[in-house]
Amino acid sequence: MSHLHNDIFLRALLRQPTERTPIWIMRQAGRYLPEYNQTRARAGDFLSLCKSPDLATEVTMQPLARFPLDAAILFSDILTIPDAMGLGLHFVAGEGPKFERPLREEWEIRDLQAPDPASSLSYVTDAVRQIRHALDGSVPLIGFSGSPFTLACYMIEGQGGTDFALTKKMLYQRPDLLHHILTVNARAVTDYLNAQTEAGAQAVMIFDTWGGALSHTAYHDFSLAYMQQVVRGLVREREGRRIPVVLFTKGGGLWLESMAATGCDALGLDWTCDLGSARRRVGDQVALQGNLDPAVMLTDPATIETEVSRTLASFGHGHGHVFNLGHGITPQATPENVAALVEAVHRLSPAWHAD
Repeated sequence: MSHLHNDIFLRALLRQPTERTPIWIMRQAGRYLPEYNQTRARAGDFLSLCKSPDLATEVTMQPLARFPLDAAILFSDILTIPDAMGLGLHFVAGEGPKFERPLREEWEIRDLQAPDPASSLSYVTDAVRQIRHALDGSVPLIGFSGSPFTLACYMIEGQGGTDFALTKKMLYQRPDLLHHILTVNARAVTDYLNAQTEAGAQAVMIFDTWGGALSHTAYHDFSLAYMQQVVRGLVREREGRRIPVVLFTKGGGLWLESMAATGCDALGLDWTCDLGSARRRVGDQVALQGNLDPAVMLTDPATIETEVSRTLASFGHGHGHVFNLGHGITPQATPENVAALVEAVHRLSPAWHAD
């Protein structure tokens, strides 16, 4: 089962030679695909889709049936951990995730415990095993988690997309409480990612969606320090292969050197970063993943080709680049444009890998 027909994604993350640039897309199993919407409707709601290994496997495989992508990513949500902690996750149509019991009281915070992935998150590891079986060695499977800080934002605010006033107030006024939440979260994320690896994930990614909202000092103390703890606790080899770790802080372009020093294998970059300058800053230490603006996927194949060409040229010659969007693909993108994106990367990237 450990034989991989296409390991170009894993090789690129480890900065080994590849004949072209591999590509996968953040949120590649998503609402831009009509078949995804049909499965989601069958599931009844988003959370039921996440919690059914059969349906999670089905939607994970959908983009791979359509496009020659170089990796699959587990279909799940970053909020599975706080849900398993008993905060009462639910999704409100048009408003996204909400928690019934956000962390506001000191006793609630002190009582917080990292969940055991084998019991409360077994639906995720079951899905990993099932997806790995369905992939049958075609491409590698990526496991993932939210970062300790990003999870804390949701757990404190009770929802996403806020100005993080409650989280930041705690950060400055009661840093002891936030550090406690983050310590528990770091343990939870480490256990969760290791459980995914044990179940068959061949690379793992940490999504720090909200770290970019922090000041320079706060980012290092409250987000990066805890991601580093996670990285240090991860299983890095299984089935005779290295398990690459990708760190992605949206809005983290100022801190690439610090991120590269965590011991991760690769950094995800959002679209505000210049790939070439990022490579000059950290390219000897880590691979880079990114970073086409997801809005390009709203245009047309010719525009997409121009922007793919520009992105590849920005990274330049050599290895250690995984092509991706700078954040998740939006529901308004079309499957035709995704096909054009993948085709353009396949056609244009080999020239950048030739000796």
